[in-house]
Amino acid sequence: MTELADVRADEDAVQSGLTDGVLTIHLNRPQAANALRPDDRDALTELFLDANADHEVRVVVLRARGRQFCAGADVVKLADGHAKNVKRATGPMKTIMGGAQRLIASVLDCSRPVVTVVQGAAAGIGAHLAYASDLVVATDNAYFAESFVKRGLVVDGGGAYLLPRRIGMQKAKEMAFFGDKLSAQEAFDLGLVNRVVPPEDLEAAVDDYVGRLAVAPTSAVGLTKRLFNESPDVDRAGSFVTEAMAQEIQSYSLDAREGVSAFVQKRPPEFVGW
Repeated sequence: MTELADVRADEDAVQSGLTDGVLTIHLNRPQAANALRPDDRDALTELFLDANADHEVRVVVLRARGRQFCAGADVVKLADGHAKNVKRATGPMKTIMGGAQRLIASVLDCSRPVVTVVQGAAAGIGAHLAYASDLVVATDNAYFAESFVKRGLVVDGGGAYLLPRRIGMQKAKEMAFFGDKLSAQEAFDLGLVNRVVPPEDLEAAVDDYVGRLAVAPTSAVGLTKRLFNESPDVDRAGSFVTEAMAQEIQSYSLDAREGVSAFVQKRPPEFVGW
């Protein structure tokens, strides 16, 4: 990516720009509570996939314009398709696997740290984007909801994978069965959110995380992210082997050399990200 790459016109639903190693992505449909249409979802996925391979990107920030973060998938578009009896090119299973699940996987698998900023509603796939992120900063008026059951739908977009691992099975089932709102403070208490701040303190809280990550040893953070994300699904032996492999890979990096040299020379390190 180049400086301010992929910056789009104001009417575009997904906007992005790269500045000083920080890729900032904005959901930009405030009039629709930033609900995601298929094209919006796919655009997001491609941005995360691109960030994963771009050495210029040190950290990704996902945020939204307007009062709401993301109300989930655009059910108005879905309902319109049902009303018109639109025939799908693929079945629901393939659509979900190649759509919502692919998006969440792109966030989990992105080798760059992802910071998500939540204000107002984070529902359905919007909530799952936050759960899949590495750090979440929320305003005190934010809330999270598994809204699928209220539409007569089954949880999708990785929700059945993410929620039990984040907050435990019983609470995850309660959220999925009833679709009740979970306040930002409750989400913080459950470990879904890293910081809850008043709206006027939001930018300072985000800048603190992003500023520190933008000068961090990006490959070390990325490998650590992978180790942590995989740890619930592997046994101790597998985790130990993967950890040792990650250590060896990172040992050949410029940042590993810089970190050790800076420590010995008693000076602040200057990491380049790889």
